[in-house]
Amino acid sequence: MKLRNVAMRVAAVVLGLLMLAGLAVAQSGGSMGQSSPDKMSSMSQAKDLIDINSASKAQLSSLPGIGDKYSDKIIAGRPYANKSQLVSKKIIPESVYSKISPMIIAKQK
Repeated sequence: MKLRNVAMRVAAVVLGLLMLAGLAVAQSGGSMGQSSPDKMSSMSQAKDLIDINSASKAQLSSLPGIGDKYSDKIIAGRPYANKSQLVSKKIIPESVYSKISPMIIAKQK
């Protein structure tokens, strides 16, 4: 009889822990082992970024505020250790950089 009571209490504790784990996962907005929509969105955005170290003139010119003159300067100033060097090397002005910064990346080889 005592063994049965112990088994019931252990089962109740295990069940309670499982319920708490389920609540924690539900409150975090997802489930374990699955990517959240925000994470997947940022991964797809990373694929869409233009690499200033390898982009063609046409790709660079597609950026807002970047025409033939700036795209030529960007290509001539390669390689870039980071995208902020476009401003520090005086390739483009800060006002143009602030427009394109979320759209570019400077990958290293």
